[in-house]
Amino acid sequence: MSITAEKKQELIKKYATKKDDTGSPEVQIAILTFRITVLTGHFKEHHKDNHSRRGLIALVNRRRRLLDYLKKNDFARYQAVLQEHGIRK
Repeated sequence: MSITAEKKQELIKKYATKKDDTGSPEVQIAILTFRITVLTGHFKEHHKDNHSRRGLIALVNRRRRLLDYLKKNDFARYQAVLQEHGIRK
């Protein structure tokens, strides 16, 4: 259910806004979206796993806060992130 180091580096490289960028909202949202996707697939098989569901809700809330921050500060980047990841809002 966790993200591998290789996949994380790939996401960082793809969504970084500058060299060695790991903290920008785009990178953080990309990593969270990948983890949310993996956990969603996990629940197709393990629908009674409520402990992991709590973790999923925490990830979704963290991503929502990052998206709210991005929307407040740079609406164009916000729209680009939504379209890139297919997040509905």
